[in-house]
Order: sequence, then structure tokens, then C-alpha cells
Amino acid sequence: MRKFNIRKVLDGLTAGSSSASQQQQPQQHPSGNREPEIQETLQSEHFQLCKTVRHGFPYQPSALAFDPVQKILAVGTQTGALRLFGRPGVECYCQHDSGAAVIQLQFLINEGALVSALADDTLHLWNLRQKRPAILHSLKFCRERVTFCHLPFQSKWLYVGTERGNIHIVNVESFTLSGYVIMWNKAIELSSKSHPGPVVHISDNPMDEGKLLIGFESGTVVLWDLKSKKADYRYTYDEAIHSVAWHHEGKQFICSHSDGTLTIWNVRSPAKPVQTITPHGKQLKDGKKPEPCKPILKVEFKTTRSGEPFIILSGGLSYDTVGRRPCLTVMHGKSTAVLEMDYSIVDFLTLCETPYPNDFQEPYAVVVLLEKDLVLIDLAQNGYPIFENPYPLSIHESPVTCCEYFADCPVDLIPALYSVGARQKRQGYSKKEWPINGGNWGLGAQSYPEIIITGHADGSVKFWDASAITLQVLYKLKTAKVFEKSRSKDDKPNTDIVDEDPYAIQIISWCPESRMLCIAGVSAHVIIYRFSKQEVITEVIPMLEVRLLYEINDVESPEGEQAPPLPTPVGGANPQPIPPQSHPSTSSSSSDGLRDNVPCLKVKNSPLKQSPGYQTELVIQLVWVGGEPPQQITSLAVNSSYGLVVFGNCNGIAMVDYLQKAVLLNLGTIELYGSNDPYRREPRSPRKSRQPSGAGLCDISEGTVVPEDRCKSPTSDVKDNSFSRSRSSSVTSIDKETREAISALHFCETFTRKADSSPSPCLWVGTTLGTVLVIALNLPPGGEQRLLQPVIVSPSGTILRLKGAILRMAFLDTTGCLVPPAYESWREHNVPEEKDEKEKSKKRRPVSVSPSSSQEISENQYAVICSEKQAKVISLPTQNCAYKQNITETSFVLRGDIVALSNSVCLACFCANGHIMAFSLPSLRPLLDVYYLPLTNMRIARTFCFTNNGQALYLVSPTEIQRLTYSQETCENLQEMLGELFTPVETPEAPNRGFFKGLFGGGAQSLDREELFGESSSGKASRSLAQHIPGPGGIEGVKGAASGVVGELARARLALDERGQKLGDLEERTAAMLSSADSFSKHAHEMMLKYKDKKWYQF
Repeated sequence: MRKFNIRKVLDGLTAGSSSASQQQQPQQHPSGNREPEIQETLQSEHFQLCKTVRHGFPYQPSALAFDPVQKILAVGTQTGALRLFGRPGVECYCQHDSGAAVIQLQFLINEGALVSALADDTLHLWNLRQKRPAILHSLKFCRERVTFCHLPFQSKWLYVGTERGNIHIVNVESFTLSGYVIMWNKAIELSSKSHPGPVVHISDNPMDEGKLLIGFESGTVVLWDLKSKKADYRYTYDEAIHSVAWHHEGKQFICSHSDGTLTIWNVRSPAKPVQTITPHGKQLKDGKKPEPCKPILKVEFKTTRSGEPFIILSGGLSYDTVGRRPCLTVMHGKSTAVLEMDYSIVDFLTLCETPYPNDFQEPYAVVVLLEKDLVLIDLAQNGYPIFENPYPLSIHESPVTCCEYFADCPVDLIPALYSVGARQKRQGYSKKEWPINGGNWGLGAQSYPEIIITGHADGSVKFWDASAITLQVLYKLKTAKVFEKSRSKDDKPNTDIVDEDPYAIQIISWCPESRMLCIAGVSAHVIIYRFSKQEVITEVIPMLEVRLLYEINDVESPEGEQAPPLPTPVGGANPQPIPPQSHPSTSSSSSDGLRDNVPCLKVKNSPLKQSPGYQTELVIQLVWVGGEPPQQITSLAVNSSYGLVVFGNCNGIAMVDYLQKAVLLNLGTIELYGSNDPYRREPRSPRKSRQPSGAGLCDISEGTVVPEDRCKSPTSDVKDNSFSRSRSSSVTSIDKETREAISALHFCETFTRKADSSPSPCLWVGTTLGTVLVIALNLPPGGEQRLLQPVIVSPSGTILRLKGAILRMAFLDTTGCLVPPAYESWREHNVPEEKDEKEKSKKRRPVSVSPSSSQEISENQYAVICSEKQAKVISLPTQNCAYKQNITETSFVLRGDIVALSNSVCLACFCANGHIMAFSLPSLRPLLDVYYLPLTNMRIARTFCFTNNGQALYLVSPTEIQRLTYSQETCENLQEMLGELFTPVETPEAPNRGFFKGLFGGGAQSLDREELFGESSSGKASRSLAQHIPGPGGIEGVKGAASGVVGELARARLALDERGQKLGDLEERTAAMLSSADSFSKHAHEMMLKYKDKKWYQF
């Protein structure tokens, strides 16, 4: 895991872009040694930066709504985000500019619109009829705080309750206030001396739209007659009210209270409730009231034609259930089911067959929004099983500690991962299809496979299919299962170097072609995995322990087989493979009582059953040395063609042959230089004082790090700031000399020395002091010889220097194409192969492009090296600097990747000052420099990555991945790729009133709200009460725009107007209706007059 120095991060934030210093600097060379001209095809017009999609669970959710006709779910969050979910694969993210918390959401059912109420007392109308929803109107309340909203089905008048206890009415088409106001002092009894508190509930009687039920927090409920402008009934109870729900017949309603009780009231009997229930209260024998319970935060009352009604509630548990998980209670007839949830309940909604409140509701599911999950419960099946969630909401199941992104992978990878992942599915889900299935998929123009890998705090690694802007989990690997778990707190070994999450993943190195996977964990452990479709039982887990010590004592080496000083070849003739059955964690302390030679974790010594998928090939652990804990690993690379894995930290570097299970190289960073060390450092003896385990890679937790501090894991509580990295420019010179960490590793086939005439396998090593060193690899022939003969590792003496820590290295051939590291194509390892297959599977190595005779043989390849400060392109084998670019003077690069784009290659960088940049290769011309986002926390720095085809991502919150593109082509195609949220659906028919109900009253009473709330009867609202703000998606904002959204919306509004207002013949008036509420209200008024005097049988 890369580590950061907080002071430098903050410097980087405040610094602006240093574009002035970014002129490219081609180096001048003597004539006769000029660089061959490479035709670069990438231009700045190929680049454009835009966000594409956001995946994962909405962080800190606060509100929930559902459109029962469109079948779309909306979730609002505490940071003003809005997430909309339709069928699996149809998702949308929007953001309120203010960032205020969303307190309530209300769909205009089947209208393709949504009203959001925010904690800053604003209401917003969202248009969902476009792929990227926009705000049409906003209304800001100036003198009152909004507490509750209610929009009746097929009405354009929104009731808004406030903290003062008043109710205002908003026309949702013009987003203006009506002059009709229900004042709190008129609603409650005049004899009442106290204020009833904020409005916590508003709803109209399902059978009579003219009667409005208003719930005040103090416990008072009022049935208000809208026409006569007075209260019909007042219901008082001595406990605070949290929510209210109607029975569909409009004769009864139910209230939930702060003492854990439910009261059921008959509308016409306000004196006392007909029934009081305490669902979780202990019934006392002598007729006393049951003990009070926790508040019931919400209740819903849903009826069925064929049986008992459902009463569904959250909260209300008794106070003595300490440690009990949050519960949803479903009461159906005499049965009560208590469904335990993993997290606290934010809100829930019952999904019903009908949108009409005056019909039997027929509930079929409950959607429960939890603090960190979304659960859907099937009400129709016994035992109320949950539906299998098809959305990618489990990114944060364990906190994400690192991620990698691979675009344009081999096509067989996703099916292979899916097939092994399908066996990991849990059982016991509902048999039914996921019921939230609105919207339509976009047209996937991108056809290449994309994979995202996330590493987590619990040691799990998840593979996700990210093709065509969707996300779906493919496979989950649990790396912790190779280690012994400590049974109890006391049993915890005192060798661990982190207080929590000892298995957390820090670095992932993956070769998609060979499917080899390597991870480095927080306890200084490395695990190498092979992919197999066969299940195997591993009798003994192969393991190696490595003493990687920085200061070595010149007199008495603490390590018997200390590698000889350079430049003698390292690895010798017989590297000792450690017998796999030995688990050498025996010597736990050295002679002077210091902890020595023990790893941080204990590998299991019992047989391990390994399912199809990724299977452990080798576990490597760094051990304690003389009382010093092993330092966390800072870089890692694996190569399937060479059978090698290499890793480094601030002490040094180790290379392991994972085929022979042997350590080939184990050197302190200084020793890598040999006699070429520019810092003239002397190896020193080990310090006796215990260092913080992250010394030099120290934490950037908020306080200072005291020596006793344990190194925090990537998820310990300064959650986002808990990883850091030693930075060259802000550490003292002594620290600089003593702690030079390995920051980049790259296996390749290239020219190791100036005199080389042909490329050969080697390892390029980059350090935090800006040095690049090259190590030559002498590999035995393939086949059986590879397992018998040793790999010879020797330093080449090649040293290159850059400013700032080295981040990334890559190689180009003479035509400017990327030379990928050698790899061996994947084959099933657990099946013996035939002889002719063996011949086929001889190691595949890339062939260097042979130069044409006119070119000098020396100009064969280019090394591209990116550091925190600059990029250089080095011509090989001459090692001349062909091009140089100072990327930033005042900030530093957090992530640099050499990526393929539009049949070419470029260097993409993300700086701490928030800039995203791209440079052409090999000439390093600036192609893109956009201020994107400031580095607000370490999470972004830790997870930002670029990949091929102009794709990038980072973790935008602990639960969500934000994807973006820097490719102009993808930006253009994005509109097509996004799904449609709104689809034309007919509104179900209203319930039949029946002949006699219509004749003798009963049935639903309709109300002409236009007559009541319109300007002609109620006058204008006070101007100072609320301010209307036209939205960017409204008429005013788009009049001049070419998008035509408004015209489309206007046409769609008429074509789909299903609110029974018979406006089908008014096509040409639509635009006027949208832009002016006046003409609309006038027209509606004419219709009302036309039908007012007709009898019921004339319709």
C-alpha cells in the first residue's frame, strides 16, 4: 500500500496546476545519434473528461421512495445524492448542488418526475424522462423549516408540513405556492395552551380527498376539512407520534408512538383509540399497561382481499433487548414475524399491486433501506425470504483497501470467473424475480471485457465484471483462510503488527493472460495464487519466511546465508528450496529476549480444501528481526513466464522463484546500489529500540505517532487517512538516507546494459528517492529444466535518476507500441498434460521488433518512467534521455499509468492538486490537463487507477465506486450507453365504485383541488414565504439549448397524461401548459365548469 505524508498532501491541495512548468523538454543529442521519428496519432481532441457511472450502495442513505407503476426505486442520502434503481443494470446517480441531506422523496407516480425535500428547506422537481435527470424547478422556504411532504396520487398539489406546525400547498407544475394555508392554531383546539409541535404526517382520506389527516409530533392528530377550512375531528394521545397510516376504506387509521405502542382509531370516534397494541411489550398479569418499549419509527397498514391485513413496523423493541439487532416486524392476522437486520433501519416501504390508496393494497414485498444495505422481503412466501439483490451494493461488505482496473482483458476471463463464482452463491432466496424492474437498458457500444478487482480489510478479494458501464460481482476469494484464526482475544499472537484487520489487502498484482494473482497484505505477507477449475486438497500449504532487514551489522550478520555483496551473481548454483512441510515459526526470540524470526501470522498446518477458482500456490511472510517488526510491503510484481514474484518495502527487496519455492534475492535497498550508492550510506547495526512498525512509512493519523503505537490497518479509524508513504522532499536527510523504499517493480524483456545487442529478461526497480536500478535475470530453459536449474539473479549496474518517488515503468518498441511483460498463457494446472501439449506450452516471450537496416541497432526500445514529479522516456540500449516532462512543481503525482487509447499509447496521471493529465508517448506532449477533484481524503489516493481505452475509477465514498472516462469517444457514446429510467406504461384502471356506492354515497369522494387551491379562490401566497428557482432542466434553463428535452417532455406529458383530465385533444397547447401554470389552471377550470352541473349518470 502506498504511503503518504500528510503535510505534503496538504501542500499539494493548495497548490494550483503548474502548467507553466510543463513544457516538454526533448533532450539534444549529438548528431548521428538522433531519435527515430515516431508518428504519434493521439491529439488533444481525443481527450475529454467526464464521469460515467457510480456503482455501489448509496453512502449514508436518508430517504426512500418507489413508483409502483414505473417500478423505479429512489434513494436519497445525507450528502444530497440521489440514486435511482430500475431493473438490474439500470441505475442512475444525481446530485443536489447544495449537498444538503435529502429528508423525503415523492414520485409523481407514472409521470417520470420526482420531488425531493432537503434539510435546507428546499423542494426540487426532477425530470426523470431524460437519461441524465435534471431539476426542472426548485422552491426555497425562507421562513419555515420543511418537515413532511405528501403528494396524493394523480394530484398536482403537494402538501408541505413545517416545523411550526403549518401546512403549505405547492403546485408541482409551476412550483409556486398556493394562497391556501392550514395554520397550526386553527387546526388544534383553541383551548389548547401548548404548540402541537412539527408536522410529522400528512395524508388524505383514501375515500375522501377533501379530508386531510395531519399528525403533529406531540401526539395530536387532526382530520381537516379542506372545503370548510376547519377541523372535523381531533384525536389526542399522550405519547409523541412518529408515523400514521390509513386503512384503505378510510374508516380507520393507525399511529405509531414513541413508547413502542400502536393506536388504531375509528375516524368518527376521536375520544379514544379502538385498540392499543404494544407489539414487543411484555404483557403484565394484573391488567397493567405493558412496559414501555423503544419508539416505533414507522408503521404501514396494508389490506388484502383474501385475508387479514398486514401491519408492518420498524423499531418498538423492548428496552431490555440489549445488543439485539434492528428489527422489522410483520404482523399478519395472529402471527407476528420479527425479521432481524444487519444494520439499523433508515426507512422501509411496502410494495403493493395498486397505486390507488382506496383499493385493497395486496402487498407483495417490503423494501428495507438499511444504513449499509438494501433488503427486499417477499411477503407472499412462508417465512418471508429475501430476494437475491441483483445490484452491485456489496462493494463495502468489508471496507475496500485497494482496487485495480483492467479494460480489454482476454475474452475467456469473465466466463471463467463467473463459472467458479456461481458456486459461491448463497441458498434460501425467494424464488420470485426481483420486483423493481422499471426502465430499459442502454445500447452497449463498448464491447471489450472490463474487470475491476477490489481488495478488502478482511483479506477478501472480489472480481467484478465492469463491461459496458455495468457492474456485477463474479467471484470472491478469501485470502485469510490459509492462516490460523486466533480463537479468542487473549489467544491473539503478540507478533501481529496491526491492531485490527491483520489480513487486509494492500497491493494486488494480476496477470490477466496467465490468470496468476499475487496479493500483499498488511501483515507483511504475500500470497501467490493459480487459477484452476478443479477442486484440490492441499495437504501442506507451501510457505517461505524471509528476513528482510535494512541495517545489517558489518561484523556479525544476523542472517547466516546473507546474500553476498554486489556485483556477484545472487542466487548461486543451488538456492535452497525450503521443504514445504516445515513451518519454521519456532524460534520466537533471539538470545537477548527480542522477538526474532517469527512471522506475524500463523499458516494453517492442516490440509486445506481449495475450491475451483484461485488456489494458494505459495505463502511468503516477512519475519521479525531482532525485536523489529517486518515493514509493510510497498510494491509487488509477479511474472508467469519467469515463474517469479518480487516485492519490496522500506528495508529492501526480495525475489522468490515460486516454481522452485526458493528465495533468489534478499537485499537491503543500499546493497542494490553496490559501490554506486550516490548517498555514501554505511550499513548500520539494528536499532534496539522498537520503532513504530510503519517508521518511514508512518501513518498520517491525526495525532503524532508514539513509538508504542501499533501501525494502523488501512481501515482503522482515521479510516481514510490511515495509510501513507514516505515522501522524498519532506523527510529529513538522515531519514532520507536510511529509509529508501522500493516503490515500483516491473519485469520486462529489454536491454539491461548499454552494451547489450539484444533484449533479455530483467527486473526494473524504482525507489522512493527517484532511482531506477536494473537487475538481470538468467532463466534456465523451459520444461523440466526450469524446475531443476536455478534462476541466476545479478545486478546490471544500470542506474537512472528522476525527481520524486518512482511510480510506474513501461516499455515501447521502435514503432511506439507498448511491449507487454512476458507471460505464459493460462492452462489447467491440476490436470496432467499430454506430451504434444507440453511442446505447445513452452514459455511465450515477446519478440523484440527487429530494427530495419537503415536504423542503428542501438535504438531498439524506449523505457517510460513516471515519478511523482516528472516523466522521462529513455532510449535503450543507449540509456539516453530522449524526452523529459516535468509534470508538476508544486504538487505530486499520486497515480500514473501507461495505457492504450485509440490504437496508441499515453501516460495518464492524477495529481494531489486534483488535476488529471495525459501525455503522448514517446514525446510526452501534454494532451490533457483538467482540474477534476481535490484530494479530499486518502481513500481517493489509495484507489484511483487508470486503465486502457480511456477508463478510470476511484472509491468516491466508503461504499461507492465512481467511474470516469478521459476518452472523447466514450464521452460521445455515453448518452447511448446509459439506461432509460422512464418507459411509457399505462396507469392501472381505478377501482370500480359499483352502482349502489355511486348512487347512495360511499366510495371515493373526489375534490376539485384546482378550485380550492388555485389563485382565483385562495389568492396569492406571501412572496417572502418561499422563493422559486428555475432549474437547469426547466424551461428557462433550456430555451436556447439544442437538447430539446423540454419539447420532448411537453409532448410526452400530454401523450401520457393519465390523470383523468381528458386533455388528449390539446396537443398544440402542451408547450404553453408547461411554461405557464396560468394557462393550465384556466383550462382545468373550464373543464370543471363544463362537467359541474352534469348528473352522475350523464358521464
